[in-house]
Amino acid sequence: MRVIYPFTAIVGQNRMRRALILNAIDPRIGGVLIRGERGTAKSTAARALAALLPPVSVVQGCRFGCDPDKPVTWCTECRERFSKGEAPTVETRQTPFINLPISATEDRVVGTLDIEKAIQKGERRFEPGVLASANRGLLYIDEVNLLDDHVVDVLLDSAAMGMNMVEREGISFAHPARFILVGTMNPEEGDLRPQLLDRFALSVDIHGILEPRQRVQIMERNLAFEADPEAFREEWLSQEHKLSEQIEKARQLVNHVSYSSRDLLVIADLTAKMQVDGHRADLVILKASRAQAAFEGRDAITPHDIALAAELALPHRVKAGPFRQSDMGVTQLEEHIEQLKGAASEGTPSEDEQKPTEPDSEEKKSQSPPISRLATNPLDPSP
Repeated sequence: MRVIYPFTAIVGQNRMRRALILNAIDPRIGGVLIRGERGTAKSTAARALAALLPPVSVVQGCRFGCDPDKPVTWCTECRERFSKGEAPTVETRQTPFINLPISATEDRVVGTLDIEKAIQKGERRFEPGVLASANRGLLYIDEVNLLDDHVVDVLLDSAAMGMNMVEREGISFAHPARFILVGTMNPEEGDLRPQLLDRFALSVDIHGILEPRQRVQIMERNLAFEADPEAFREEWLSQEHKLSEQIEKARQLVNHVSYSSRDLLVIADLTAKMQVDGHRADLVILKASRAQAAFEGRDAITPHDIALAAELALPHRVKAGPFRQSDMGVTQLEEHIEQLKGAASEGTPSEDEQKPTEPDSEEKKSQSPPISRLATNPLDPSP
C-alpha cells in the first residue's frame, strides 16, 4: 500500500489546511478551490487529508456506500432491498479518495443507465460513475479550470444537493453523493468563469514560501519521506491521530453549535459592505464559522470564527464583483475582518446575543467565550 505524506507534516500553508479541515468537519460547506503556482503542495494536501479521515460505516454490499443511520439518503437499490423494514448489516470502509481525470465525460461522472436491458428485460441496471465512488469521501479535481464547464456544473450541483439523480427515457436512479470537493488550479493556465468560481464555497490563493528556514524544512522533510516513507509517517503518526480525533469530535459537535441573531447581522453586514452578489457567501460563512467553533471544541460561534470563515469565503467573490479591476475589495475585506477580530478579543456579548438561534436543538442561552488558542495547534505541529 502506498504511503501518503502526512497532512500534519506540511510546512506552512495554514489557510489552505484550515479550509480543508473545515470541509472535512462539515462537507455541507460546499468544497474548496485551491489556486496556486506549481509545487505548492496542493495535491499533496488533498491526498493527505483523505488519508487522515476516519473510516465510515456503510450498508454492507452497497455499491454507493450508503449511511446505515440515514435511510432518507439511501440509494434506490438500498430502498428496494430494505423496503420491508429489516435492518441492514453494517460494515466499515476506509474513506475513499477519488481523483477525477481532466478528460472525464458527463456519463463517466454521473453514471449510466442500461436502456437496452430496461426495454428488453424490464430490468433497471445502473453503472455507477465517479460520484458514486466519491460518496462519503473526498473528490479531488486537479486543474479544475481545464475541465469542461458542463462537467464542473454537474459536480457542483451534486455537491450542493448531496444526491445524484440520473434519468433516461423515463427510467430514473438516485444515489447519495455527499463528498468533500477539492479543486486545484494554476491561475497561469486560465481561470474559472465567475459563475463557477462562486459555486466553490471556499477559495484559497497560495504561493511558494519565501522564508529560508521554512524552505529548508520543506527540503529536509521531503528528503526524509523519500528515503523511508514508513519511518517518516511513523514519526508523525501521533500528530495525525490527534488531528483525526479532533476532526471526528468536531463532526459530532458541529450540528449543535449555536449562533445569535447578532452573529447573523455581523455576517450580513460584512457581505453587504463588500457588495457581494447573491446570498451564497452568507450561508457559507455561517457554516464555516460553526465548523471552526466545533474544531476548537466550542458550542457557540464568535466574531473570531466569522472572521476566519470570511477570509476563506469572500476573496474570490469580491474579485468577481464590483472590484474586479483593483485590489480595493480585498483591502476592505481585511479591514472588516480585523474589526471583527478586535470585537472578538473584547469578549463582551451584547443584548442581541441573549437569544441564540440553534436549528438543531431547542433555543438556549448562548454566550461567546473569549478567544483562546488550543493547547496544541494541529495546523503547525512539531513532533
